[in-house]
Amino acid sequence: MSAPSLANWVRKRPWLHKRLVPFAQWYVDLAGYRKLGLRADDLISEENPTVLMALKRLPPKEAYDRVFRMRRAFQCSMSHQLLPKEEQTKPEEDIAYLTPILEEIAKEAKEREDLEAMTIFRRKPKA
Repeated sequence: MSAPSLANWVRKRPWLHKRLVPFAQWYVDLAGYRKLGLRADDLISEENPTVLMALKRLPPKEAYDRVFRMRRAFQCSMSHQLLPKEEQTKPEEDIAYLTPILEEIAKEAKEREDLEAMTIFRRKPKA
């Protein structure tokens, strides 16, 4: 589903983490999705069946908020304008809401696959 991540490896090395965090924050700001009022999980493509399943599991309020953010960002994009500073997504508001559900679905799929691959042997009766 996604590429391997070095995040855990970097977090285990404080000296490297300390140097990379400012660069990472600069890169996220440069991406510009927060200036349109979006969160990082809003950028996940809906063309994957796993993502569609995760979207169905979202609470109604979160699903509504997601659609609102997407429509507002589309409108800003069409008018070639950014949201005012007070309406832009702040870093502390940019929390993952879809990724935990996607991870849960991946665990369920792995468990289902393991159960389907299980072979059952019949015990031989003791004589």
